Amino acid sequence: MDYIIRRDAPVVAHKKHWQFCVGSGHAVLALRADYARQLKFIHDTLGIQRVRFHGILDDDMRTFTDLSAQMPVPGAEQFTEYNFNACGAAYDNVLAAGMKPFVELSYMPGRLALREEGRPVEGFFFYRPKIVPPKDDAAWVDYIQAFMRYLIHRYGVEEIRTWFFEVWNEPDLPGAFFNGTREEYFHLYALTARAIKAVDAGIPVGGPATSNSKWVKSFLAFCRQNDVPVDFVTTHQYAGDPLGGVEDQGDMEAENPGGDWSQSAEQQRARLATAEEKTFLAGLRALMPDKSETTDLPNDLFIKNARTVRAQAGDMPLYYTEWNENAIFSAWTNDTRKVAAYDVKMALELGDAMDGSSIWCFSDIFEELHPFAQEFHGGFGMLTQQGIPKPVYYAMKMLADAGDERIDLGPDATSGEFGIAAFRKGGDVQVLLFRQRMKNEALPRERVRVALELDGRPTDLTLRRVDEDHGNPLSIWQEMGSPVSLNRTEVERIRRESEVVEEAWPFACEDGRVTFEAELGVNDVWFFTVKNAVGGKL
Repeated sequence: MDYIIRRDAPVVAHKKHWQFCVGSGHAVLALRADYARQLKFIHDTLGIQRVRFHGILDDDMRTFTDLSAQMPVPGAEQFTEYNFNACGAAYDNVLAAGMKPFVELSYMPGRLALREEGRPVEGFFFYRPKIVPPKDDAAWVDYIQAFMRYLIHRYGVEEIRTWFFEVWNEPDLPGAFFNGTREEYFHLYALTARAIKAVDAGIPVGGPATSNSKWVKSFLAFCRQNDVPVDFVTTHQYAGDPLGGVEDQGDMEAENPGGDWSQSAEQQRARLATAEEKTFLAGLRALMPDKSETTDLPNDLFIKNARTVRAQAGDMPLYYTEWNENAIFSAWTNDTRKVAAYDVKMALELGDAMDGSSIWCFSDIFEELHPFAQEFHGGFGMLTQQGIPKPVYYAMKMLADAGDERIDLGPDATSGEFGIAAFRKGGDVQVLLFRQRMKNEALPRERVRVALELDGRPTDLTLRRVDEDHGNPLSIWQEMGSPVSLNRTEVERIRRESEVVEEAWPFACEDGRVTFEAELGVNDVWFFTVKNAVGGKL
């Protein structure tokens, strides 16, 4: 495959929408020192500006309690306390990392949770969030306003106006995040948004924070028809999402069409019987197989849905506050370069479709299903639990280091299996190549040749690459025998041996053209820098 980057190619802005925010686990984890260290590393090296996590209002943050929790005597439940100090400590860590919170207002404190027969209060995730509406609207409003006043007192109103406040998380997923109807979520949103604006009208608030690009059209219609404040729109998208999709795209309003999430007891036993090991991880992978490897998933679902939602949102700021290649936690491919190639493709394709986005997530310090013992367990993170960078980290580092001027190579440059993007940065020209497939297939490498038209001769050409032998810590861990736990020496060895470093690369320069070649395997990402390319002039 041959590419030509012509001297007269137009230059446009390189929109790094993914630097707007990054996801992480739930709020109590933000109190940990290792979380804070890794968050600062992500900010300092990738330039990401905000972080979003679940559960700032969860009971493990102890924001609302009463005396009966410690002294179970008659009448003790009348003596109550709001205490948001743990929230403040978590946000202090975020600010100390150089970032700002993207506040997800979730989940329901136990004292405020609606309790009805037939409606489970807790979600099935590891930390058992309360996922029901409030039992008393006025009590919820008082609680939310107390939280906002606490934040304003601690950080100042001008600072809080620079944060974003998103009401709930994926309310379209009963059992997981919200045991209520769409109408109940809209009511909860209206209560919360009005409560926040009553404290200070300048604080940004939005939603609906749905999975798979859902509910945006009906959410905005509800807000318009009922004069409900909304400053921005949020939703989520994974390539492997099994549940519903954008409104007006067929039967996409169904709350739970099923798919791989629905299993009979017989099916569950049969799947568990396939596991060769009897570890927690092996059992989970048997029950929740990596559907990105077993199903023919399209690689353009996010692209199509985001453009549809962009039209639905109109002039309203649109943020995808969760996205990634795989919706299955513990999928082994989350630790491979398949995620790197997919995330690079989406980062390059979707700059015009949204105002900002948030890759899910920055670290495997994450407990949605289980705090796994294994360093490489298929977590969503760019970093492992002990901070070892994965292939996706190195790929996004390439995009972070790419110049703010992008050379326009046409609408098809990144749309196929093979993709190319080019950038100008000072006197250099940078060229990124990728080969993206939704399965880690063992296909032969293919040659790619690039010809870059210049006015002179560059001084050097360097390469950084993510492939089987570069930026692949999983393979080193496997060579070590896949130890369940790692000591500091082992962590440093994996980090050192998998680090992506800049290397010199051969090139030819003749008749005003620089030419160089690559051999790309499936889901490889290569990043070339043409040094001193005549002031970046093409």
